[in-house]
Formats: sequence, C-alpha cells, structure tokens
Amino acid sequence: MSEDVQGVESGIGQHDAETVLPCGRAWRHFVSTGSAIGLLAFLCVGLAPEAMASDVQSKQWYLDAMRSDAMWKVSTGEGIKVAVVDSGVAVTPSLKGRVLAGKDATGLKGGALEDYKGHGTTMAELIVGSGRGGGLKGLAPGAEVISFRTSLGGVKGNKESDSAEAIRAAADSDAQIINMSFGDDLMYTAEADAVRYAASRGKLMFASVGNDAQKKNFIGYPAAYPGVTGISAADRSGKVAKYSEVGEYVDLAAPGLDIPQWCDATFRSYCDGGGGTSAATALASASAALIWSKHPNWTANQVLRVLIDTASRSWAKDEPSDYLGYGLVRPSWHLLKNKGNPGPPDIDPITNKKTPGAGSVASGSSKKKPSTPPSQPPKDAGDSKPAAAVKSSRSGEDDGGPMWIVAGSVAAAVVIGGAAFALVRKRRNA
Repeated sequence: MSEDVQGVESGIGQHDAETVLPCGRAWRHFVSTGSAIGLLAFLCVGLAPEAMASDVQSKQWYLDAMRSDAMWKVSTGEGIKVAVVDSGVAVTPSLKGRVLAGKDATGLKGGALEDYKGHGTTMAELIVGSGRGGGLKGLAPGAEVISFRTSLGGVKGNKESDSAEAIRAAADSDAQIINMSFGDDLMYTAEADAVRYAASRGKLMFASVGNDAQKKNFIGYPAAYPGVTGISAADRSGKVAKYSEVGEYVDLAAPGLDIPQWCDATFRSYCDGGGGTSAATALASASAALIWSKHPNWTANQVLRVLIDTASRSWAKDEPSDYLGYGLVRPSWHLLKNKGNPGPPDIDPITNKKTPGAGSVASGSSKKKPSTPPSQPPKDAGDSKPAAAVKSSRSGEDDGGPMWIVAGSVAAAVVIGGAAFALVRKRRNA
C-alpha cells in the first residue's frame, strides 16, 4: 500500500512505521506489525530512577506536541475516572494515589491491582501517570484510573469472553470513560451486550482497532461495536501507522509510535520503540478526560463531539477516513482556543441518532442518580462462543508549532469489496 493512500503528513520529519511493535504487547492473539525486524529492534534497558526519568520522559514526544504544559493550566483531568479494562494495573510510583481497584474477571492469581503482563500498567501511566520514580507522565495526570482485569494475550482466565464481565463491572463503576486497549477478531454476544449496557449508562468507550493491517486486517472487537470509538495509531508526522488496521470502524487517531512502555510484568525497565493502537487508545481516553474535567456536566456524546470537531483533518468532517477516522485528536484546540461545539447531549455525534439512556452525564460525573439500574448479566453471559467472525477486505497547525495534528494530504478512500462490513456497525451517517 502506498504512503499517499495510507497516511496524512505534516511538516515534522518522517518516521518508519514498520519498526514499531510494543514490547510485551498484550493483545489476545498477540497481534503484530508483520515485521520480524520490528520485533528484534526493541531495546529494553534498566536504569536508575533518575536516569530512567530523564530517558523515558524525554521520549514522550507527544506531550510537547500536544501542548500538555499549557493544557494542564486549564485542565488536568481532575474529577474524572477512567476504567482501564486490561491485564491489570500495578501501583507503580508514577501511579501512586492515582489507581483504584475495580474487578478481576480472570480468576487468575492476584487481583485487579496486579498486572500479569505490564500492558495495563503502561496504559494507566499514559493516561494518569505522575512521572514520579522515573515513570511515564500521563496526559491527564489529575484523573484517576480504575483497574478491571481481563484475560489478554492467550492468558487462560475464567473464559475467553471474560472481558464482558469486566466491561459490565466498569459500566457499574463511577468511571466516566472506559479504555479498552485490546482486541479480538471474534465478536462475542456477552461482550456486545456488555458494551451496549455501558453505553446505556452514559459511558464514553474507546478501543484500539488493532495492529495487523499488513497481515490480515481483521475487524477488531470491541472497537467495531456500536457505541465504541475505534482508535488508530499515528506517528509524529501525522501519518497513520502501517500496521494500524483500517475500516469504517476507525473513528479517531492518536499518537501511537515511539512511545516507551513497560517491558514486562517485573516493572524493572521500560522498552523503546513501543506504542501501537493500544497506546493511541490510552491517549484518546486521556484527551477525553481533560475535556470532561473542564465540563463535568457534559455527556459522553458532547465530549466525543468536541473531540471530533477539533480533530485535525484535511478532508470533510462528514467523509471520515478509513485510516484516521475523523482525524487526529487535539484537545488543546478546545482547552486553549475554546473550539468545538458540544451540541445536544443525547445525540451520538457519529451516527447522529438519539442514544437511549445516555442523555444524562455518565454515572460518576453527576450528582444525579443514573436512571438505569445496576446490571444483571444475561443468562448467557457465561457463553464464550463467538457470535461472529468477520474479516474486512483491504484493497492544522497548533500554537506550539508544527505537529502531527496538522493534516496535509487527504487519505485516499479504500475500496471495500464484498459484504464484509455488512455485519459491522453502521456507525457513520454523513
């Protein structure tokens, strides 16, 4: 696939997206970039805390690019909780006082505050990390995360679809945002029901679209479920990662290349060259937390609408790209420039349809009691059989200076053959 078809560019330097694959990546089926060289290119080094802070934090290039210091004078995400449905979250120095225990749906040894891979902890630090002890700084350091542990990357938990239990628990928590930096090629009925329930509770859900574009580009769930915002990965020049999966379930994009991450569950060192759509999803969740913190009475629809309105793109907003969706998230345009119209509270900005049960602010951000009663899992919630397996066929400046948030050339439209997307959500209504 040619670069002009799969990316948008800006004035910042070029980047080889093929060399990027998270070290210790925790996708259920260990999705990869398709590049063995990328796997060998990682450098994992253990450093003293002082040296590690200087080394790791200096590599968080997107913080400067997104004007984090200026945004933090307006909003740090305070008052917002993000449910991290992942491999668990360990309380590292960077997360001390910022992480709460939710539910462990795996049945594995330990609990929600034990991370069996290091993946969930990395996502949590990218969202709310303080940077203490040489750790990663989060984009929304004033927010909090609640850990909900599920089975990822072939780990044998209670059942293959235990993510449904974790998502339901997150929906019943006081988290306003649910971050799902994982994916599967299979759609599970129980998981789809859990997502639907979370949407009815007014939750704003983000999920990674997957890293297998160069191999199979299967439709990824939960990103493809209605009510979930699918996130793709872009590099610092604004170009979509070559491995970032494509399709009409891609809604937004965020930085996802060259982002440090914990190498493994020993938490002794960070690895270079990581990221992927998982990291991009965490940064999208953090962006939403910054905006929601400034407007605590907004609904999920309004927060998402402002993210869409202020996203960087060089194509018409009503013609989203299959590569970058509605564009690259840039919360600074709202926080620093007051751009973006929140619009009606009960209309989904993607489908332009009324969202039943989601017209009030998410539970946890409002003094009002949610109208939906606590969930009771359906009788078939324990069913781990997939409901469907579907393949997809592939065929602006900011005040801080040039950045990937400035979109150059329009990503060419992809030709979708057959009826692959017939079973996927009909999300976009131009």
